[in-house]
Amino acid sequence: MSEIVVQLENVNIYQSGNLILQDVNLNVQKGEFVYLVGKTGTGKSSLLKTLYGEVTLTEGNGKVVGFDLKEMDWKKLPFLRRNLGVVFQDFQLLTDRNVHENLRFVLKATGWEDERLVEQKIEDVLAKVGLQNKGFKMTYEMSGGEQQRVDIARALLNSPKLILADEPTGSLDPETSDEIMQLLFQIAKDDGTAIVMATHDFMVVNKFPARTLTTLGGRLNEQA
Repeated sequence: MSEIVVQLENVNIYQSGNLILQDVNLNVQKGEFVYLVGKTGTGKSSLLKTLYGEVTLTEGNGKVVGFDLKEMDWKKLPFLRRNLGVVFQDFQLLTDRNVHENLRFVLKATGWEDERLVEQKIEDVLAKVGLQNKGFKMTYEMSGGEQQRVDIARALLNSPKLILADEPTGSLDPETSDEIMQLLFQIAKDDGTAIVMATHDFMVVNKFPARTLTTLGGRLNEQA
């Protein structure tokens, strides 16, 4: 039986007190790639934020990688996030240190102590995203595509069961965007990592077809 990594039942999602998505029901299985498509402001980001605990779940039931979202508090949140990877459109990398130090910072912050394992993990994730031998580079010296690869490498550090990607190709040219999409699909296939990706780029969705959910009129709908 396949492992379910996201399970939402009758969930209402609020942003700044306004109901933005209602009666959301969603199951995502291990290794599944799911698009979340909709115009800006229709609730895609709010749904992702609910999944990683930034928006509190108050109505309905939700489980993400085995954690009950209703029982989430500041003590439990780090444990949830350790099982998730988040990829942002604007990378959110530390510009005052190189790639290696960006990744090392995350590992140290999430409790890794053995230096040998830290080095091995950094080497592994950089190889996975095609940035071997780029650890010494400062992030601001890199192209947008390379920075996005670093962002994905960072998301992979704790071997997450789920990656949430918010417009990961939003600021990239079409060729680089294709490379990032191929990388994400490869990760889902090779590692069995579920990926939920918010986008409003239909060219990407058409070129790399996968299960697609749309946010429209306050509802989350499965696209046939």
